[in-house]
Amino acid sequence: MKPLVRAAAIVIVLASAVGAGAALLRSAVSLDEQVPSEALAAKVHALVVLPPGYRTSRRRYPVVYFLHGLPASAQAYRASGWVEDALERAGPAILVEPQGARSGDTDPEYLNWGAGRRWETFISEELVRYVDTHFRTIRSRRARAIVGLSAGGYGATILGLHHLGRFSVIESWSGYFHPTDPTGTMPLARGPGANAHRLIDNLRADERSRPTFFAFYVGRGDARFRAENELYDRQLTEAHVPHVFELYRGGHETALWERRATGWLRMALVHLERPQR
Repeated sequence: MKPLVRAAAIVIVLASAVGAGAALLRSAVSLDEQVPSEALAAKVHALVVLPPGYRTSRRRYPVVYFLHGLPASAQAYRASGWVEDALERAGPAILVEPQGARSGDTDPEYLNWGAGRRWETFISEELVRYVDTHFRTIRSRRARAIVGLSAGGYGATILGLHHLGRFSVIESWSGYFHPTDPTGTMPLARGPGANAHRLIDNLRADERSRPTFFAFYVGRGDARFRAENELYDRQLTEAHVPHVFELYRGGHETALWERRATGWLRMALVHLERPQR
């Protein structure tokens, strides 16, 4: 199965391990927002984590949208406290972790499936508009990253490539590049727009007018997704599309993602605008 992220209530977490024996007193604040969505015909949750100092400053911040793995429960968006810790270590930014599944719809792959199931529209349009309206963001593609792990890595890639005018940083952690069934082994029958391999020319053409930082990694022991990641790296290289690709020790596992999270979020922030007044 693709990883099911365990649910855990997160409102304000006070401490988290940082390295061996070290501790970080988290001063970020997590808000569980209910976002009205026409695309999903309901109010949909998103965890918004405000950086330290947000309440007392007047600065505007870049935003990192982080997509969890699938299949998942409706509460999975609240289960990645280690991502929040990693971003606080990486630098000041707003973190948004949207709900990516719900009861009876546990593996939507972050795609649009029709009325009431337009997950892509919710995240890439409605959620971005809500966050920009309700929080002090830098309202520019140069200040938005979309990042995800496993199925969320696929979602980040496909939403980022579909909405290059909205996101300037795309990162996939142990993701894949075409939609799959819940086992992660069988492709889903969707149009060519759902296959990132077929969008490379679009990315190359867009690079001529505006840069996009695109990076992805996979574990050497990831039997399901390593080969496709290596193929995508070769295809991007042959097309002369700038990107970063890494192979790391480990499999398709949280231990790998936790180990690399701070560095990869820091890399994303380097390519985003800094907080500003």
